[in-house]
Amino acid sequence: MGDVTKSWLTLMLVLFLVCTIVVVGAINNINNVPAVIVFGDSSVDAGNNNYIRTIARSNFKPYGRDFAGGIPTGRFSNGRIPTDFISEAFGLKPIVPAYLDPMYTISDFAVGVTFASAGSGYDNATSDVFSVIPLWKQLEYYKEYQSMLFTNLGERIAKETISDAVYLTSMGTNDFLENYYMRLSRRRAQFNLDQYKDFLLEIAEDFVKKIYELGARKISLGGLPPMGCLPLERTANFMSGSKCRESYNEVARDFNDKLGLLVENLNKQLDGIKVVLSNPYPILMELIDRPSSYGFNVAGTGCCATGMFEMGYMCDEYNPFTCKEADKYVFWDSFHPTDKANRIIAQRMLNTSLSHFLI
Repeated sequence: MGDVTKSWLTLMLVLFLVCTIVVVGAINNINNVPAVIVFGDSSVDAGNNNYIRTIARSNFKPYGRDFAGGIPTGRFSNGRIPTDFISEAFGLKPIVPAYLDPMYTISDFAVGVTFASAGSGYDNATSDVFSVIPLWKQLEYYKEYQSMLFTNLGERIAKETISDAVYLTSMGTNDFLENYYMRLSRRRAQFNLDQYKDFLLEIAEDFVKKIYELGARKISLGGLPPMGCLPLERTANFMSGSKCRESYNEVARDFNDKLGLLVENLNKQLDGIKVVLSNPYPILMELIDRPSSYGFNVAGTGCCATGMFEMGYMCDEYNPFTCKEADKYVFWDSFHPTDKANRIIAQRMLNTSLSHFLI
């Protein structure tokens, strides 16, 4: 065998070993996230509302028609929601189950669980609108979950799971659209708009500090989407040609900026914590402004029913207007993205804010 051939083989062996080390390192990084733990609203509720008395539900067709087995789980989508895709990308299970779902046990929840409730928000008064699970109750469920973890996994592994898990939150939209902006809202009698933003930010800060005290160290605070471009809000804006409500989008952008400052402050205040802002506004705005660039045809209305105002029980399997191919739509109903859009949103978060948890 010639010297040139030997050198080439040696080089290829070295490159193979380097690539192996890089791949194994990447896998180990992913496996350093033992669980995904979720708090929030309908954007991340996998069916908790199925087990409480509320009309804020989606455990019926055509919801879930593109989920595995075509099952309407209670997710407000035709398929999966962002946290499902995030869990899968972290090397965990392809879905994050609802805490109240009796199909699952602590063995399932040990690698992922959502306490989220559709219709909820930071503000307790928001949860009262549809009688759903408020944030304080989600926190109580989390404490209960911790106790079960210790019993099931033992103290050492439970503590490692709690500290190494990624905590995802997604809420705030309902606080504005289903609470503050509604007629006869008592919050508008108490606060002007800027004061209400600060009120919500104080709750967000308090929440992070509480789960930090309980052991959480990797936390993602979810920002607001372009609220004024949700099909429901565009429909309500018919006097302006059903354009996006820019005033609502401005509120979302400003709140996200303030949330970003809160994240900076929390990282300075709390030892050993890593808080990030996962802001869905830019990527969802891209999907709305340039749908064809992502393979969508429709961004102004949803797939289900007319797509203009229906969600929940108004979006049922008997409506003749429901589209045949949800992948052509950015929105599934008048408020929530499709499975395809959720995948794209989750991927953007993984490439940006959530990538910090893989280092």
